[in-house]
Amino acid sequence: MFGRKKPAATTKIETLIGAGTRIDGNLIVTGGVHLEGFIKGNVLTAPEGSAVLSIGPQGVVEGVVEVPRVIVHGEVRGDIRAKEKVDLGAGARVSGNVAYGVIEMAAGAVIQGRLIAPNSPAPEAEPAKT
Repeated sequence: MFGRKKPAATTKIETLIGAGTRIDGNLIVTGGVHLEGFIKGNVLTAPEGSAVLSIGPQGVVEGVVEVPRVIVHGEVRGDIRAKEKVDLGAGARVSGNVAYGVIEMAAGAVIQGRLIAPNSPAPEAEPAKT
C-alpha cells in the first residue's frame, strides 16, 4: 500500500511467429512473443528469464504453456501454467487446465478444463468404486 510499487512486467513483443509458420518442437522464450502460427510442442520460459506469450486469433499451441504472463485470443490445446497473469480474450479457446496467479476473462472465452487458483490445495484423488 505505502511501499515501493513492483515494476510492471514488460509487454514488449520481440518475436513474431506469423500465420504461415509451423513449429514442431518446444519453444523456449525469455522475452515477448506474439504467435499467429502453429506450435506443436511446449512453450516454456528459460530459467533466468521472464516472458510474455501473446497468442493471436489465428494462433494455436498444441502443448503445455508455462510462461509467467499469457494472453490468449486464439487456441491452446494443453495446460497453461502462468505464475503471474492469464488474460483470455473473447475468442480464446483452452482445452486443458489453467493455473494462474491472476486471471482475466472476457465474455465468450472457453475453457475445457479446471481453473487452478494460486495456493489452492492439490486436487484429491477420487475414491475407488467397490
